[in-house]
Amino acid sequence: MTTPYPFTAVVGQDDLRLALLLNAVSPRVGGVLVRGEKGTAKSTAVRALSALLPKIAVVPGCRFSCDPSAPDPACPDGPHEPGPGVERPARMVELPVGASEDRLVGALDIERALSEGVKAFEPGLLAEAHRGILYVDEVNLLHDHLVDLLLDAAAMGASYVEREGVSVRHAARFLLVGTMNPEEGELRPQLLDRFGLTVEVAASRDPEIRAEVVRRRLAHEDDPVAFAARWAGEEAAVRQRIVAARQLLPRVRLGDGALRQIAATCAAFEVDGMRADIVMARTATALAAWAGRTEVRAEDVRQAALLALPHRRRRSPFDAPGLDEDKLDETLRESAGPEDDDPGPDGGPGGGGGRPAPDDGGGPQGGGNSESSENGEGGGTDGKGGAPRPSGAGAGERAAVRPSEPFRARVLRVPGIGEGAAGRRSRARTEHGRTIGARRPRGALTKLHLAATVRAAAPHQRARGRSGPGLLLRRDDLRQAVREGHESNLVLFVVDASGSMAARQRMGAVKGAVLSLLLDAYQRRDKVGLVTFRGAGAEVALPPTSSVDAAAARLEALPTGGRTPLAAGLLKAHDVLRVERLRDPARRALLVVVTDGRATGGPDPVALAGRAARLLAAEGVASVVVDCESGPVRLGLAGRLAQDLGGVAVTPDELRADAIAGLVREVRGDRRAA
Repeated sequence: MTTPYPFTAVVGQDDLRLALLLNAVSPRVGGVLVRGEKGTAKSTAVRALSALLPKIAVVPGCRFSCDPSAPDPACPDGPHEPGPGVERPARMVELPVGASEDRLVGALDIERALSEGVKAFEPGLLAEAHRGILYVDEVNLLHDHLVDLLLDAAAMGASYVEREGVSVRHAARFLLVGTMNPEEGELRPQLLDRFGLTVEVAASRDPEIRAEVVRRRLAHEDDPVAFAARWAGEEAAVRQRIVAARQLLPRVRLGDGALRQIAATCAAFEVDGMRADIVMARTATALAAWAGRTEVRAEDVRQAALLALPHRRRRSPFDAPGLDEDKLDETLRESAGPEDDDPGPDGGPGGGGGRPAPDDGGGPQGGGNSESSENGEGGGTDGKGGAPRPSGAGAGERAAVRPSEPFRARVLRVPGIGEGAAGRRSRARTEHGRTIGARRPRGALTKLHLAATVRAAAPHQRARGRSGPGLLLRRDDLRQAVREGHESNLVLFVVDASGSMAARQRMGAVKGAVLSLLLDAYQRRDKVGLVTFRGAGAEVALPPTSSVDAAAARLEALPTGGRTPLAAGLLKAHDVLRVERLRDPARRALLVVVTDGRATGGPDPVALAGRAARLLAAEGVASVVVDCESGPVRLGLAGRLAQDLGGVAVTPDELRADAIAGLVREVRGDRRAA
């Protein structure tokens, strides 16, 4: 068995360690979502926490980890009589990104149910994680329906499994921890809200702290046992403190003053719903218990807001994360009653001018919060963690134009039926969706098609010696349901940034249209990429990614001016799609070309662009041309380009979901297809 890295040996990352410890003290906080770049000890800290959790007593032989002092009366392995149990360490269960629904919630043994007539239930990962930790690495890459299932179980404390008319319910109370890299895509706001706390982590820019991280990591790899022994005292101290805080938690008082500050803070930041208020109250109570106090103070409310609100105030994926701490302090001061009006040593309510770190028992931590050194860094960016600011307009180049307000865009779909990752754009064969047929199972049976199974078994009953009622089933009779749902696509934007597009009002509208399509791609779980062309050639402004906010940042900083190398833009898109097809053959592409169709530079640029377009059409790439031509004289070049691509041309106005022209076009297309 490998020796885990000690929790107290993690350098810095104070907010991350505090959020994990608060959930260990009070699982009702609702778990924690850890957001950050790769290589920032997210997984290391989560795995190390499991070693700190106190051992739990379980009913011997119970697959659902029932507490022997108060067993679950509805336990599928029960009923259990209260009595002595056996102790074991709390488990940390990892949910892989590619897990199926049956693996998560459990499944009935269909073969035994049909052939033996018994209702045999095989528990899933939710049952295994009961009274422990359920860890989901790269939670933003998990299928939405699985995220819904595990968050519902975390909220209700129970899992319900419905299979072929049989219902099974079991307790599922666990500490939910998710980690994600925002560069690989965001969770939708409804799912973000279901995580109690969120923490942003980043690597320190302090050389001393970075050196200490490397020093400890190398020491652990050289001799894990000796390294763990060095930190055994600090680990034991934190473990004892968790136990003490759990015992103190029921006695912690949340006064009316603190509750008023919580409500005022959530109202001031315009947080939707009431979940934020409840999570803040539970977090502030856990903070007080962790500090060894029986009353919640203003400093607890402030820290609870910093952990519970940042991910709930984002209205769209293009909003920058974080919380305005000056506004927070002002709100807490204004909502404080006479008994809460002590400004504290730092001038804020209760001295909450900084973020308190968990007391890990006094072990060396190699410095303060590793996130603090990020403030003020990266002055050359646009403030959203995205593209660098333009360094100034050069010859024939105009500075970046801000996009107009985004709108709800029409759905652009890839024709045919794919087999790519689950999403919401185009039709696909999936594990989830409406049943359209049946086939023999390939590997383990997941979704039984009962009618097809009965039809396959019925003709063979006499040969199998069955003459009475009922069916004698064999493995060859089983049929898997074939389902059709929707897949996500790769939406590759090819944006004309040349001088012919550079009128300020016009370019702002074009960027607003692309931003609207980006928002639509986010909602439909697509990957996006951005190719731009201007001047002498084309470039990949953003390689295909699931992070649409990065694409929005690149788009906003995009300068314009120069010639129009349209053919170069299309050929660059061809190269990007070719490489992406090798990486992910199942994901189909939708090419969105945003241009007025004009082409300049080189001999016969229009004909060259046509040949490049026909090359893409020959490979079956689905295309849409957003025709940005304006003015009284129209050449129709964008429409001709759409014909060469084998796609359709739409104007920016027709991209709107409520556009009459787009509706007429779709109705006519449906009639022709019929």
